[in-house]
Amino acid sequence: MSTSGVEIEPIIGRYLRITLNGKPHRIYFEEAGAGIPLLCLHTAGSDTRQYRALMNEAQVTQRFRVICFDLPWHGKSSPPAGWHEERYQLGSKEYAGIILAVANALSLDRPVVMGCSIGGRIVLHLALHHAKNFRGLIGLQSGAHVDPYYDLDWLHRPDVHGGEMCAGIVSGLVGPSSPTEHRWETLWHYMQSGPGVFKGDLHFYTADGDIRKDLTLINTQDCPLWLLTGEYDYSCTPEDTALLGKSIPGSKWQIMTGMGHFPMSEDPERFLSYLLPVLDEIV
Repeated sequence: MSTSGVEIEPIIGRYLRITLNGKPHRIYFEEAGAGIPLLCLHTAGSDTRQYRALMNEAQVTQRFRVICFDLPWHGKSSPPAGWHEERYQLGSKEYAGIILAVANALSLDRPVVMGCSIGGRIVLHLALHHAKNFRGLIGLQSGAHVDPYYDLDWLHRPDVHGGEMCAGIVSGLVGPSSPTEHRWETLWHYMQSGPGVFKGDLHFYTADGDIRKDLTLINTQDCPLWLLTGEYDYSCTPEDTALLGKSIPGSKWQIMTGMGHFPMSEDPERFLSYLLPVLDEIV
């Protein structure tokens, strides 16, 4: 909506009070559009702002109710009470349980789930263990496993600016041709990450979430699976996604030219050209 040069975006943000993994939480979520529910999962250490362009895209919101939520400890979702007495560490069962609980709390009827990075990895877990709960799964930058390629302890140290360190580590994952404006907004989200949160997410990404041995058990007859990966990504390489495509019968995969690890936020227009054909298939 626009009036005299002032524009109000169609995105609506609210809070959901819900019990997750035995603890009460206040989860922030945003949504826009109407139609088939499309539940979007952000990357490690970031939040739902990564999907800002998608929720403003009429070609999507005319047919899909796009819903994005901040994981606990991320964005506007605060940690649970007593957080100062524990160490945040994301596990695969807890992660999947959060997604299922949020979808159920919002009464989403077999939503499509699209996740990036750790979100792309958990999509594989959903395909393996909960496929019939969804009508489609879309993995962005999905890989079955990645070994740590830097010292994770640098992400949470009292003598280092954690936010700038997190942004510095992921800066090389942005595609070289991504627009400067979107590149730096993507990195800003990382600079605002809570202490130790990015490191806690990487426990799932580098250790607990390893799904290599179970890939052939995924049945795409229960739920179709699409995989989209940017060519400039050394965290989830095109070869990683090609391996998934060859290992999971019936999956569909494509490498996105010129894009990096954060397609929906680093270059939204180019990403849309790859996503829309997938959404057309789902419709």
